[in-house]
Formats: sequence, C-alpha cells, structure tokens
Amino acid sequence: MRRKPRLFRAPGADYQIQVIGDRSSPLRDFYHALLRMPWSATIAVIAVSFLVVNALFALGFLLTGGVANAHPGSFADAFFFSAQTMGTIGYGAMYPQSTAANALVVAEAIAGLTLTALATGLVFSKFSRSTARVAFTRQAVISPVDGVPTVMFRMSNERGNQIVDAQVRLVLSRTERTAEGNTFYRMYDLALTRERIPSLSRSWTVFHRIVPGSPLYQLTPEKAHEQAVELGASVVGLDDITMQTVHASHRYFGRHILWGARHRDVLSEDAAGDLILDLGKFHDVEPTKPTSEFPYPASD
Repeated sequence: MRRKPRLFRAPGADYQIQVIGDRSSPLRDFYHALLRMPWSATIAVIAVSFLVVNALFALGFLLTGGVANAHPGSFADAFFFSAQTMGTIGYGAMYPQSTAANALVVAEAIAGLTLTALATGLVFSKFSRSTARVAFTRQAVISPVDGVPTVMFRMSNERGNQIVDAQVRLVLSRTERTAEGNTFYRMYDLALTRERIPSLSRSWTVFHRIVPGSPLYQLTPEKAHEQAVELGASVVGLDDITMQTVHASHRYFGRHILWGARHRDVLSEDAAGDLILDLGKFHDVEPTKPTSEFPYPASD
C-alpha cells in the first residue's frame, strides 16, 4: 500500500519538507515523544491510559460476572471494581467470587504493576532530565567589527543556573552546484573568534569574521538569497546544579539574517560605576554605516 507523504516545517523556515518513502511506525520512539511532551500532555497520556485499561477490564468483568455485590449489567460497578483492583485499594464491598473473575483480577494486577512501573519511570525520567532554556536573538547580523565584516548573534541563559564549559558551533548551510551540474546541499563549519567560555549565565555574543578562507567571503545578499543560505547555531555545556549535559540550538534562515546592522548594547555603566545588563534590548538591532569594505545597508 502506498503511504501518504509526510510534511513538516522547521520552526521559522520559509519552506516545508515532504518526506516520501518513509516507513510508517506510529509507536516508534513513543517513549522519547513522551519525554519531549510538556508535563500536562504527559500526565494526560498516563491518565487516559489508566482509564482505558480499566475500561477494558471492566468489560471483561461484565462478560464473566462473578463480582460480589456488583449490580448485574452495571458498567459503573465493574469499572470502579477494576480501578480498586488496579490501585490495590480493596474496600471489600466488591470482591471476585468466581474462577473467571479471579483470573481477571490476576491479569489486571500484572497489567497494573506494568503500567505503574512505566508511569513511574517516565515521571522520574522527566524530573531528572536537565534541559537548557537558552534564548537566541531573533536575527543574526552582519556588519563591520574593527573594519572586518562579521556575523554576530547573541545567546542568553534564561534559567537561574549556569552552563559551565559552554561550547558553541555555527554552521553554514547553502545549496551549491557541482562541476557535474548536480545541486548539492552543503554545510560548512564557521570558525568563531571564541568557541568556548567558562560559563554561560546571561549574555554572550558570538562572532565569525568574514575573512579570506571563510565560506561567507565576498558573499552578497543577492547571492545569499540565491543559495538559500541558513545559519545553524548550537551550544553544549554542563548544568552546574545537576552536572548533566544540556544543549540548545537555533536556525537563522535568510529572512533572519540582517546585513549592515548590529545588536544594540545591553551592557552599560551607571554613575556609581555599577554595571547594568538590560535584557529588554536583547533582540534590538540598529543600522550601521556602509563602508567601502562593507557597502550594504541594513536589511529591510
């Protein structure tokens, strides 16, 4: 049977990707999907699973009977007896009194232990899993720094912890045409002026100097648009509280790259000599003056 193609779009992307020929596996990586879900969705999945399993066993008790003090044909009584059995509550008002009902109780006890173990492991894994909450500026900018065209973007750790030994990478992706005339989607690592800092707490600006040897050297906005240039940024480090590895990533597509602009300063000094970090300006940009080496005005 021919499967329908899957469509997905990366956050902020100007295009969508159609996947053809992928094998359909609805339950593949279901556990990882639960770990990625927000807490509300995970709790909802656990609750729905509990209700569905109890409803199935309630149907079994209805068909076999043998539950003392349950009203004949009452699904509610059968469901409540099933929930009491799975939760090991045992009020004593209803109890199995036939071989079939006792067999169902044994089966439900096994199913309940399995479901409880899975739910406990899932909740524990979500609680113990350290995640980063790193903000990236909405745009990457390209403007002169000390007379050299430079790609820049900012990152900020939005948690109260520190990401120690933070390492950042910046990757350029673009379409190219080989000598044989084939279109090729190629990736380049961009060298940074500083790839590692002792700790990432509030703000860090990343620089790539566009000098001879850089994949961006002599690139113009027109060529960048033709080549569908994208920038992929990632940061990896250790959570200083749990000492677990955390990571974050962000992609800058063509419309997120501003030529002839810089990020506004977020750090200033007051009259007493104290430093002020104004994160309200974190995403703000301002145009830079064109130069002979960098004649591009700020992007629209």
